[in-house]
Amino acid sequence: MPEVTGLHFSPTKILLPTDFSPSSAAALETATELARHFQAGLYLLHVIPMLPIVSGVEFPTQFYPEQEFLQDAIKHAEQRLTESTSALVLKGLKASSKVEIGNDVVGNIMLVIEREKIDMIVLSTHGMSGWRPIVFGSIAEKVVKLVQCPLLLLRSVKAEATSETPTQKV
Repeated sequence: MPEVTGLHFSPTKILLPTDFSPSSAAALETATELARHFQAGLYLLHVIPMLPIVSGVEFPTQFYPEQEFLQDAIKHAEQRLTESTSALVLKGLKASSKVEIGNDVVGNIMLVIEREKIDMIVLSTHGMSGWRPIVFGSIAEKVVKLVQCPLLLLRSVKAEATSETPTQKV
């Protein structure tokens, strides 16, 4: 195999969009190793999708406290991101994080890439199948199509089904 010369890739800022799922946690481990290897900063991002505004339908505030839900989601996400960035800093890495809110998760990711001058992305995919990704599309798929910087896409491993079924105690 011929030796490749002249190629040099050394990211300085790696973006990890996270939804706090197990596959995102695995992607965080990979992104941490990459950041350590390249001595790059790690930027964690969680996007909270805005709930769609339904015209012509009024939801009672006691049934659907939108503002309270959003504030709780922000608080929870900020807490999780703070824990993660603190752990990264304790490992000697440069780390920062941000919670974004918007109807277009991919659009938010793309804005952060530009604003923060991201030069590499580590992104996990849930490998969903069925009707949902057909109707709504995959966030990972959309990012792959739009992003201009290097992207490491990590497909999560599906949990294996066991032949044993748990017994119920009555």
